[in-house]
Amino acid sequence: MQSAFEKILKDGERKGYFRLHNGGAKIEYLPSGHKENLSDPEEKVRAEYYFDLIEKYNYPAARIGLEVEMPDRTPERYADIVIYEDNAQRKPYIVVECKKDGISDAEFEQATKQAIANARVLRAPFSNCVAGNTRRAMETGVWNDKEPEKATITDIPISYGKVEEFRYKKGDQHWDLKPIDQEDLKRAFQKCHDTLWAGGKRAPTTAFDEFAKIIFVKIRDEKKGRRTGDPYDFQIKTHESAESVYKRINAIYLEAKKIDPEVFKEDLKIEPEELYTVVEHLQGISLDKTDLDTKGVAFEHFMEDFFKGKSGQFFTPRNIVSFAVKMMSIKNDDLVLDPACGSGGFLLHTLDEVRHQAAEYYPNEEKEQWRYWHDFAQNNLFGIEINDSIARVAKMNMIIHDDGHTNVIGHDALNDIEKMKAKNPGFARNRFDFIVTNPPFGATVKRSEHPYLEKFVLAQNGKKIRDNQKTEILFIERCVDFLKPETGQMAIVLPDGILTNSSLQYVRDFLMERCQILAVVSLPQFAFTHFGAGVKSSLVFVRRNGMKEKLKRYKIFMAIAEHIGYDATGRTETQNDLYKILEEYEKFRK
Repeated sequence: MQSAFEKILKDGERKGYFRLHNGGAKIEYLPSGHKENLSDPEEKVRAEYYFDLIEKYNYPAARIGLEVEMPDRTPERYADIVIYEDNAQRKPYIVVECKKDGISDAEFEQATKQAIANARVLRAPFSNCVAGNTRRAMETGVWNDKEPEKATITDIPISYGKVEEFRYKKGDQHWDLKPIDQEDLKRAFQKCHDTLWAGGKRAPTTAFDEFAKIIFVKIRDEKKGRRTGDPYDFQIKTHESAESVYKRINAIYLEAKKIDPEVFKEDLKIEPEELYTVVEHLQGISLDKTDLDTKGVAFEHFMEDFFKGKSGQFFTPRNIVSFAVKMMSIKNDDLVLDPACGSGGFLLHTLDEVRHQAAEYYPNEEKEQWRYWHDFAQNNLFGIEINDSIARVAKMNMIIHDDGHTNVIGHDALNDIEKMKAKNPGFARNRFDFIVTNPPFGATVKRSEHPYLEKFVLAQNGKKIRDNQKTEILFIERCVDFLKPETGQMAIVLPDGILTNSSLQYVRDFLMERCQILAVVSLPQFAFTHFGAGVKSSLVFVRRNGMKEKLKRYKIFMAIAEHIGYDATGRTETQNDLYKILEEYEKFRK
């Protein structure tokens, strides 16, 4: 798939803005003839901005200078781009400093000062610092070290025109918000994290929580009803202070918090200057228009360090999640639950499956497509997560994917179901058509700490109640409780010890008395190693028996997946046995 930058290169060459050499390794800017290597990440930023200057800002290429030497400077110093007011290039108008995307906030501030200094030397009224999607335009004459906001403008003028109050406007050909590539979005998210983490001032989990709140506001602002030409609120106005930006963004957050109080219960806990910087990173991006896979992968990548080890939580690899969901044949009128939903991976892949069905069933009817999957997301997807902070992350993950967060609750799934039902009446015994889950392994539930343990059949040892039991064993029973008798199906990741250890025969007996085992797919030892867990495990698929269903002999589909799309380091493999197993299972069922 062609990236946004590759498209710019192709369009720029076709329109005569530049010429590519050596198979695209070198760029020649036209008409100046200046050549540079595109392997330099800063050069990619300059090439993209050069294209924008001609295409979007309407500056003539003949008035754009590159690598302009600063007079009377020792050692020699050069401005990356200078836009002139005249064809003779004697009257500088805008001086641009280009830096690679992803530099630190401190490096960006230094680059901004460099742009200002060069503009003052050349006596240009405007300067701009560009580092990927993070850009800061300034009026040179009013800038000072103490109050740079007074010099900051929403953007450089278009074609020598006036400085506008807002830049990003709905429906504008050039200045509406734009979708973004996966790698660019990852970098944007990482820059936000670095700003909020502040070199360790905040714990990573706290920084992530604040980031999620800001993303919540960003998405809400994009979805807000406004006329074509109206400006977005999530941006920095000309000469706007950090306090003013904070006040406007916080007002949106407080309003959203009232409407949807289960997503976030706390106020913003960041400084105005930090919020100002994060808005700079995100203001030109449209999360709403960026495709779901791009958002999903970027957000998941961003969450990885937060989950892996730091919070005692682990991702289920995407390929395994997708495979488990595809094995289940879920439709949009089915009720689906993940009682250990973590960041929401199983629920999101289920939603994606239903979206694909919508596109297949209603190929030319956008409203019907939307209704088909949105009703499912709002009414049929349920999740439980014991950690309130991670439950909020799951909700945010689903909001980023265009919703499905309504029925995700922060609760202990092993506690009394009636207590969950009090939070949300949708959580009831014998109710769900499908359960897809990867329950926590290895943790122990103690009777002394959790009296509910004695209510579990799998906590009984003859006539006695065990003092403790493993979470993965209790989750088997709880999942069976939730499934509809006779038709309810489950896909669950289980450690192989449950399937093989002689001491756990009673667990296998429990499962086989209450369910029909449909399939067992053995996963490789390294399946979860990249995500911080190395327990050998399998995917087990079952159907709950009817209340009066008689036990009978049946065949069980068995398979071994040696390759699951990546190796133990997380690097992509060329092989993926899961697709083949899925085909074999379809034949087996027929």
